[in-house]
Amino acid sequence: MSDGDQHAAMPGTALQRWLLKGLQRPEGLASHPPKDETPGHRHTWWQVMCLTGVDYFSTLGYQPGIAALAAGALSPVATLLLVALTLFGALPTYRAVAEQSPNGLGSLSMLERLMPGWRGKLLVLFLLGFVATAFIVTITLSAADATAHILHNPFVPRSWEGAQVPVTLLLIAALGGVFLAGFSEAISIAVVLVAVYLVLNVVVVVTAVQRVLAHPEQVTGWQNVLASDYSSPIAMVAVALYVMPKLALGLSGFETGVAVMPLIRGELAERIKGARKLLTTAALIMSVFLVTSSFATTVLIPAEEFAEGGSANGRALAYLAHLYLGDWFGTAYDLSTIAILWFAGASALAGLLNIVPRYLPRYGMAPDWTRAIRPMVLVFTVIAFLITLVFDAEVEAQGGAYATGVLALILSAAVAVTLSAWTMGRVKAAAFFGLVTLIFAYATVANIIERPDGLVIALLFVLAIVVISLISRATRSTELRVTHISLDDHARRFINEAGEIYLIANEPHGRDAKEYVDKAREAFELHRLRTSEGLIFLEVTIPDASEFAGELRVTGEERHGFRVLRMQSTTVANSIAALLLHLRDRTGKTPHVYFHWAAEGNPIGALLRYLVFGGGDVPPLTREVLRQAEPDPDRRPVVHVG
Repeated sequence: MSDGDQHAAMPGTALQRWLLKGLQRPEGLASHPPKDETPGHRHTWWQVMCLTGVDYFSTLGYQPGIAALAAGALSPVATLLLVALTLFGALPTYRAVAEQSPNGLGSLSMLERLMPGWRGKLLVLFLLGFVATAFIVTITLSAADATAHILHNPFVPRSWEGAQVPVTLLLIAALGGVFLAGFSEAISIAVVLVAVYLVLNVVVVVTAVQRVLAHPEQVTGWQNVLASDYSSPIAMVAVALYVMPKLALGLSGFETGVAVMPLIRGELAERIKGARKLLTTAALIMSVFLVTSSFATTVLIPAEEFAEGGSANGRALAYLAHLYLGDWFGTAYDLSTIAILWFAGASALAGLLNIVPRYLPRYGMAPDWTRAIRPMVLVFTVIAFLITLVFDAEVEAQGGAYATGVLALILSAAVAVTLSAWTMGRVKAAAFFGLVTLIFAYATVANIIERPDGLVIALLFVLAIVVISLISRATRSTELRVTHISLDDHARRFINEAGEIYLIANEPHGRDAKEYVDKAREAFELHRLRTSEGLIFLEVTIPDASEFAGELRVTGEERHGFRVLRMQSTTVANSIAALLLHLRDRTGKTPHVYFHWAAEGNPIGALLRYLVFGGGDVPPLTREVLRQAEPDPDRRPVVHVG
């Protein structure tokens, strides 16, 4: 059945069908392997760079102003340190991430591989909270700064001055509306927006630098301020290092840079090469703009204009555009900035829609509908509304939460790359990335100490994700949790030769002759089943109980004169139920499975063991999974317990 047929046959109201249109298949379906999940057409690396660039480059709209507020006259020095960290820390880290995680899941997938089992999944859940913080606040902060550019334009009526919150909410709603309607031309739009925006920024920055060169006394005045405020260059560097974490917004494009990797044209090796070009080119362009814009705005704009209520607050380059190039050019610059800031939220929302549905549903830690785009767009839009209201749509107020999310993600990437290099025996690379990790750890901790509200927001996201995930995992625990079932030749022969299908559940231990003889004797004593009736032992082992669903491969073997079906699964009860239903549909017979009661104990403990370790009190759980999967008792496989 094609996806279109699935949607056409999907039950529910017209609204439900519309919301669930495009519901992605769960990972692991044999008929649709996840080797290529890229939607739509692929593009050249520089075109894809523009998609991530709407997030990365758009920070020029507010980064110089935030840097001036954080560092004052020292802003250019602090920005130079940020650029050094960009080129010699973040860039090498994410070039390594691109090589090891080319499918758009970034450092989270690396950490998941390096830390299998529940440890890795809990770490991913924790980091998803920071992903949500960084990407959601990208949407809200960018929309708030777009609003600031709208309201400070001289052609906008003064009566709009108090409309910061409603205008920001309107921009966020419009962004959500784009994704609800369909988002297939993102790259084409991004290319145009980035090209126009960068050209206009070149004009503004070149004009500002020419103005500085024409009036060297302004540079002298800036130098005098530095000399009076700081005793030596060492003191300047020390203070710049202290305030540098506040400038972390200038690092925002790296995580989205690897998130859009699947859109790059070419085979895997070409895609990795293109992603590295993307990351390097974007970092170099942004570094030039960061240094020049910070210097020009610090020298040319009075300090009081950067403060809240000032004309350069959140829009330093726009201030210079209006001042030196006139209101008409300034308005064109405002419109370009508004468009790219608004569309920066599109880049972040695309990242959320790429990452979150590919982790939580696979863990069983989200409802099935979270694999559809439109419901998740509504969820993220509502969350963005709440964040906007909490921060009153203030750009500076959201800077702490944004920087916390960005730094935490870069720190996790540095840790992942360090661990990966160490496990591969690349000692020098591990030492280098370990140093990068320490630097980003300092920046993250310093930012949290200075602005703890960012950590509070991130931890609220973490708490919400963990609580919802655990509740979802518990409520979905009685699903079949098997994506595909296959039997090898021996297993098929055992089933075909059996008159009736009698399966004896056996927990494998030594798998010696005594174990099977004792189990056969128990089957006779408890259920009066004889070996001559074609008994088949069924054994399930659990390699990783933290996985929610997977493919079930059933192998048959003859051992000590007994026929045995063996399979590995994430849980015992669910896999047995899925196999019984599969055998019923395949043979037309009603399968029977026989258990003995587990040792007496607390039923709550047994339930927790089932949820965490995939075991527990298997017989009643198997029957409950069957009951929910097959509502007709006459067609339901039979569970016997002795």
